[in-house]
Amino acid sequence: MSSFTSKRILGYFLRGLLFVVPFALTFYIILLAVQFLDNIIPIDIPGLGIVFMFLIVTAVGYMTSIFLTRSIFEELEKVVFKIPLVNILYTSIKDLMSAFVGDKKKFNTPIVVKLSDNMSRLGFMTQDDLAPLGELDLVSVYFPHSYNFSGNLYLVPKENVRVLENVNSTEIMKFIVSGGVSQLTPTAMPGTSLDSTPIV
Repeated sequence: MSSFTSKRILGYFLRGLLFVVPFALTFYIILLAVQFLDNIIPIDIPGLGIVFMFLIVTAVGYMTSIFLTRSIFEELEKVVFKIPLVNILYTSIKDLMSAFVGDKKKFNTPIVVKLSDNMSRLGFMTQDDLAPLGELDLVSVYFPHSYNFSGNLYLVPKENVRVLENVNSTEIMKFIVSGGVSQLTPTAMPGTSLDSTPIV
């Protein structure tokens, strides 16, 4: 076998990996999540546990939106807030969930933070008013880690922060998590450029 043929076969193999691995890992992760959710309510019929979980969660969401039952959940939350350590865990999980799926999403403002004259960093502004901390000139910025589901929170001067316009926050999150490998797709109309707005 010539070196040209072996290089071509290796190239086809690497192209195949680029196509197969993302699909396989995505399918595997979804399968694990489905199996986990399905086993929360042990039922012999596969998939029925997920259906019950969906119905229960939907019913709870409906009841929390009704005036008569909303007060019951609010009183239950007040009890949880009074329990040491439990209140920290509960509020942290609730705030994190609200940041993604609640009415007050927190990761929908992608920004560029100036670190030095020739270096900047992408992140998300989670709070633009830190008056309760006595910091009127600072904003809270979350910097996700690449190839990891974690990050760091920093308090940054407003003049160092620029809000990115015409770009989807999901695209920025994928760009950061992928270490800059993911392709950015502007949400603006063709012919327009990505703009940025300073924080006043």
